[in-house]
Amino acid sequence: MKIVNETEFDKTISSGVTMVDFFADWCGPCKMIAPVIEDLSGDYEGKVNFIKVNVDQEGALAQRYGVMSIPTLILFKDGEIVDQVLGFQPKPALQNFINKAV
Repeated sequence: MKIVNETEFDKTISSGVTMVDFFADWCGPCKMIAPVIEDLSGDYEGKVNFIKVNVDQEGALAQRYGVMSIPTLILFKDGEIVDQVLGFQPKPALQNFINKAV
């Protein structure tokens, strides 16, 4: 999964469905959810873009979306927020989350 900066972020979410993982390298739950998201990226290849935003490096971007705790997953469709979830989520819950926009 690609880690993006603010410029890449805006371009990526502007069209189609994108799930954004706001994370930090030191975050335990972020490390736990990473393989689940990686697995989902294979399941939804060609249908959903999956990107990551490091909140320590892109604080302004995290602030723009009100990210106060991590991991925060935000689902976008054509640049608009569809839904968001906080904390570790099992794969079936994330599939339901993504299916809201697909």
